[in-house]
Amino acid sequence: MEAGEVRWPRQLMSLLVVLVLLVGPPALLLTVVGPPIRGWPTSGQVRAWVQQPLTEQTLTAALTIGAWLIWLMLAYTVALRVLARLRATSALLRRLPLPTPLQATASGMAGAAVLGITTNTGATAPEHPPQPASAGTTTLHDGAGSDGTGNRTIADADADGISVAGGWLPRDVALQVSAAASLIWLCRRRDYQPGLAPTNQPDSDLAPLPRTVASVQAALADTPAPPTAPSSYAITGLHETLPAGGIGLSGGGALSVGRGLLVTTLLARQHRPAASLIVSSAALISLLGPAAQSLIKRLPLTIVESPDEAARLVRAAERREHTSIPRRTQGTPSVSDHPAVVILDGKDCAAGDPKHLADVSVEAAATLIVLGQWPAGPTWHADSAGHLHDPRNPAMPRLRLCVLDHVATTDLLAVITPVELTPGTTAVPVAAPAPMRPNPRLPRQRSHLPATDTPTHRLHVRVLGDPQLLIDGEPLTVRRSAALQILVYLTTVHPTGANAAQLTDAIWPGLPHHALTGRLYTALSDLRTSIRDACGLHVIDHADDRYRLNPAHLDVDLWHLNAALRHATTAITPSTEAWQAVVDAYPADLAEGRAWPWLDPIRETIRRRIIDVCTASAAAEPDPDRALSLLQAGIRIDPYNAALQERAKHLRHVLGDNNAETGIGGPNHR
Repeated sequence: MEAGEVRWPRQLMSLLVVLVLLVGPPALLLTVVGPPIRGWPTSGQVRAWVQQPLTEQTLTAALTIGAWLIWLMLAYTVALRVLARLRATSALLRRLPLPTPLQATASGMAGAAVLGITTNTGATAPEHPPQPASAGTTTLHDGAGSDGTGNRTIADADADGISVAGGWLPRDVALQVSAAASLIWLCRRRDYQPGLAPTNQPDSDLAPLPRTVASVQAALADTPAPPTAPSSYAITGLHETLPAGGIGLSGGGALSVGRGLLVTTLLARQHRPAASLIVSSAALISLLGPAAQSLIKRLPLTIVESPDEAARLVRAAERREHTSIPRRTQGTPSVSDHPAVVILDGKDCAAGDPKHLADVSVEAAATLIVLGQWPAGPTWHADSAGHLHDPRNPAMPRLRLCVLDHVATTDLLAVITPVELTPGTTAVPVAAPAPMRPNPRLPRQRSHLPATDTPTHRLHVRVLGDPQLLIDGEPLTVRRSAALQILVYLTTVHPTGANAAQLTDAIWPGLPHHALTGRLYTALSDLRTSIRDACGLHVIDHADDRYRLNPAHLDVDLWHLNAALRHATTAITPSTEAWQAVVDAYPADLAEGRAWPWLDPIRETIRRRIIDVCTASAAAEPDPDRALSLLQAGIRIDPYNAALQERAKHLRHVLGDNNAETGIGGPNHR
């Protein structure tokens, strides 16, 4: 039985037991004995009790009072537990986002339309209310449309953006974060040196990306992709929306907005390297805190000390003068001729001429944000959810910008400006097959039921390529994305079992465990029910708080690949059949086409084990033509790996085919 299916009867029984303990003893005592005290004792009763304290009446009264005290202790304990649960529920409800007026209006109109179908089929459905306008990395809302919820503690996606623990990102910014994460893994694939010992590879080469990045990826994976990617990664929309000459930011969300602007601009630089970001050292300290000193060494920005210095750099960019960057500048050697983004601290305004910087910003179409009061222009209020408004113009539509706390900012900067991975060593041919790294997460052998218990049906799980569950060769539809993730996760990462915390961390990164119990049980119940209804088999066992696939009922293509890899790497003499079996057992990448955040390290681990076999076999092959064929097989599996391409190029040169390509197509070529 599903774990979630047995919880409510137990909870109901517990509630009934508590009610019996709370109501039963008082009712019994009042019926049999009566109230413990029937008024204050008289002086004669006191003297009689002193002369003879141990009588049947006094013992009965003492036992009755003791029973009432025990009941009071029980009632007090229950009351404390109830109050604690009420406080937790109240705190959770306070964190839940309230619908904006536009959302409430849309929901009401949708409900009215549904009810109208049953009463008046000829009624015309009302038009949809206009969606909030989006400009670059900004989102406009009605003046009364602020949700006022602040930073949410769970990852979520809406029409305008992605909420994660520690902030909110507009959707186009979230897409850029996802693209930056993909670029990290492509760089790791490019720089990997196949055939080298594991000790020669970077320690962080397979490390998962930070939790905030995983939260963004998971939220995007669960929402429909837009028809086209954002056409521009610049923040020109922000300049068009903010007042010319810059603004100051006050309020509880000013620093969070500043961090969001910092990350947004650095993301824009990945697609437009000429875009310039100018930040004062005081602003960096305010935004990044103690992490500023270590981060600014690799951030592509220009650091200034005063508004006058910022004005000179903005003017140089506007005139397209290729001036030298000051010594403190990190990144590109010259200021961009694109509109600049300038972030200053309020304390910087006392060190120069703010009015001059405002005038230059207007002329150069630069975006100027001051963290604090801005003496040369308006100062807007920023709340913790990123909504901005001008106190002097309450009717102005609200502007929502990206907001991030320290942790989220550090996580995102780790993928926007990653530390360069140092290649292990220069790729050199190896004389013998390189030893394979053991993978304890994958089963070493298949277990089988006795012949008398062999099931009628056989389930095959395909995780290489598009994940599918096949029953006697026929695909079974897995309705829930989370259920499919659980199936793939258990077959690849934890075939020996995973607990609820491991599953929720992988599938819903960044969300609190207590908020995910229902989701997990629902997904597991749906998966179990679908399989049981289709073939009558019980596939997922639950014991010792761990969920585990029953290998006696399953056949997994990845397990066959592991068996082929073990055979190829443990054979005394490499054989053509051994490496060909490995290549044949790998039709496509793990869960190809799926964007689940936990997949990348596992995908890369499997991919590297295979190209290691191809590289080692090619190095041991005396025939250059045969060695080239082995390398080409590895390139088909990972066309981005630079070492494979170089080795194939070298063999081409040996064979006299200097002008020929490696013969391998793009990443989709097989």
